[in-house]
Amino acid sequence: AMTFTVRAAFTKSRSVWLPGLSAVRTMSSGDPTPAYTTLSVSQPATSITHVELHRPEKRNAMNKAFWSEMVECFTQISGDPECRVVVVSGAGKVFTAGIDLMDMASVFQHEGGDVARNAWNMRRIIAKYQESFTVIERCPKPVVVAVHGACIGGGVDLITACDIRLCTQDAWFQVKEVDIGLAADVGTLQRLPKVIGSRSLVNELALTARKMYADEAKDSGLVSHVFPDKEAMMAGALEMAREIAGRSPVAVQGTKVNLIYSRDHSVAEGLDYMATWNMSMLQSEDIVKSAVASMEKKSPETITFSKL
Repeated sequence: AMTFTVRAAFTKSRSVWLPGLSAVRTMSSGDPTPAYTTLSVSQPATSITHVELHRPEKRNAMNKAFWSEMVECFTQISGDPECRVVVVSGAGKVFTAGIDLMDMASVFQHEGGDVARNAWNMRRIIAKYQESFTVIERCPKPVVVAVHGACIGGGVDLITACDIRLCTQDAWFQVKEVDIGLAADVGTLQRLPKVIGSRSLVNELALTARKMYADEAKDSGLVSHVFPDKEAMMAGALEMAREIAGRSPVAVQGTKVNLIYSRDHSVAEGLDYMATWNMSMLQSEDIVKSAVASMEKKSPETITFSKL
């Protein structure tokens, strides 16, 4: 099903039938969820949570509230047994314009005082903001991010913490921080080199702040699929999320945790961690259910897996 969706989404016709399109049209873009002022959270399909950056009038710029709301939102999702996959997108004309400089200006201001104490406080603030995207990576549920239009500055920090990245043909990405006098400090410089194979390209993007457009993003490995428009992309993201949600949550979440662990450790350490992980997880009832379905040539999506 996913193959068809992606293939159909790549066609130039906007009238192509895409699985789940009716669900796409009901995916947020209303008001922020009552608990939040910058996010809209919905459940477009069984076991799928949609988190939408929702300050369209401000191009989804990241204000002070956003940073704490992301932590609150993904902490809740991490412990929610009803959720197996997350889709992240942006409301309005663009994914995000990055940091809301007007709203965040006071964070960077100091009124004299001891340099050491100012620095200590600034370190605490930066660590807090880093957590706003690390919480995405630490969430055991796979996170599919769908980018349209601009993805600037903090937007790149955000998407590099996600597991699967999709974008529209009109999307563009910019590591903007050097243009505003700082080095990116909430994840881009640490995660982007792990995402894109070319260290030279990463350095170029970070040091020149030039824009990278959709085709180059696909060629470099920043995104895995480019869609003609947002509607096609959201249909593709939802279908991909359904494919993942249809598998054993024990297998899916264990796969995410071990992929991230292995990224940051040696092969030997990764194998050791995997053995320790699966010495318990291989005893799951999900394996028997999946094996029986496979022998009967049934899709994993036909299996009822227990909540995790």
